[in-house]
Amino acid sequence: MKKLKYLAVGMALFLLEAPTVQAQKIQARAVIDSTNVLIGDQLKLRLEVDQPNNVILEFPEISDSLSSSVEVIEKSPLDTFQLDAENQIKIIQNLTITSFDSGRQVVPPFYFRLKYEDLYDTIETLPAEFFVHSMPIDTTKGPVDIKRPYEAPVTLKEVSPYILGVILIGALLFFLFYYIQRRRQNKPIFVKPPKPKEPAHIIALRELDRIKEEKLWQSEEIKTYYSLVSDTLRTYIEDRFQIQAMEYTTVETVQAFEQQKNLISAKSLEELKSILNLSDLVKFAKYHPLPDDHNLTLMNAYFFVNQTKQEDKKTSQPQDDREGEEVDLK
Repeated sequence: MKKLKYLAVGMALFLLEAPTVQAQKIQARAVIDSTNVLIGDQLKLRLEVDQPNNVILEFPEISDSLSSSVEVIEKSPLDTFQLDAENQIKIIQNLTITSFDSGRQVVPPFYFRLKYEDLYDTIETLPAEFFVHSMPIDTTKGPVDIKRPYEAPVTLKEVSPYILGVILIGALLFFLFYYIQRRRQNKPIFVKPPKPKEPAHIIALRELDRIKEEKLWQSEEIKTYYSLVSDTLRTYIEDRFQIQAMEYTTVETVQAFEQQKNLISAKSLEELKSILNLSDLVKFAKYHPLPDDHNLTLMNAYFFVNQTKQEDKKTSQPQDDREGEEVDLK
């Protein structure tokens, strides 16, 4: 009864002083955090030693079990702390233990070997006790079915190989289907992406430069010269303003701009009308313009393109030097 009362008040602290010169300063303890646990539960056992820092003390080697019914689950490294007392230190090691046997369990003493100067001795803790309770069994219900194991939730790590496999198979099937379709159409498997289309004004100015270099009107190819100039402007209008100028007559082209007055200025529209009307007279009425008209027509074509061109702000460059340039065809 006296021992049970001792356990009930939580007696889990045991100490024994070493019978050496420093006995009054060396203490060893084994402290259990609980004296009553269920079978299989884990509890903490803390080993503490208070000693002078000039004493060499060796902790016991702890195996996987402390007794036939007490198992060691985990051992922590040694921690050393400086105490308030002069030259006194505390060394602590924590053990996680458990037992799968019900009833009273005893943790045997722990033995510490120590050396002080030329003296050797051993200090030990008192045995520690705890009580293991088994699970209550209701005998009135009789035999019952064994519960099935709980199904753990599926993790991404477990299903990722299957997901990657499905993606790989899908990619292979897609490539096979794509390959068959391209072969049936006699097309290459891999096609280089088309180059980005040049801005409309770059194409138009390059064509006007070519017409300027050819000097067709000096070779008496006046009709060809005016046809090329007007066709260059009509192509530019289609690409720049999406107006079907190649299919429209001059009147219809001008009317399309007049219906959308915000597209170009009135001055640019007058330049365009002048070029297209003169080109129509040369092509269809066999009109023979003056030599100065040839130069003026090409100059107005340059003006029209430069005044109505649309540039990307990121790639915009200084105004083309040809704007305002008087074209000399002589």
